[in-house]
Amino acid sequence: MRGNVATRLVALVVAFGLWIGPVRAADPITIGFGMALTGGIAANGRAALIAMKLWEADVNAAGGLLGRPVKFVYYDDQSTPPNVPGIYTKLLDVDKVDIVVSGYGTNMTVPAMPVVMAHNRMFMTLFALAVNSDFKYPRFFGMIPAGPAASARQAFSRGFSPPPRQ
Repeated sequence: MRGNVATRLVALVVAFGLWIGPVRAADPITIGFGMALTGGIAANGRAALIAMKLWEADVNAAGGLLGRPVKFVYYDDQSTPPNVPGIYTKLLDVDKVDIVVSGYGTNMTVPAMPVVMAHNRMFMTLFALAVNSDFKYPRFFGMIPAGPAASARQAFSRGFSPPPRQ
């Protein structure tokens, strides 16, 4: 009985390996995004891109992510929301990036949400204020210093108060 279970397990592992295809350690993990490099919010977008490139260099210098190098694939959304769906469609369908993250801000994230949702991909966002409160997408992760997502709109407009001393 044990040999039979072991044979089935090996067959399952081999079948799964063939299904996902071979991944070599040298193949980079691609992270795709649109970023405002020109237009009205370009100053913020360029600063965010610099921070992301610093992270990319640090991770690659330390041996990569999960032992693989990281590579960014990004396009200038020109601070224009109508450009965003085409960028994310290209990232997912043509560039076939492994991970998608948002550009800078709410107005650049909202138009990407339907594309990311249609591809059933996890979406990490940067300063997208309560975007998912309307979409309620379960594969959403927002990076914003504003407290719980349910109150992000109000929390971001409140001043910071340190907790009371004990």
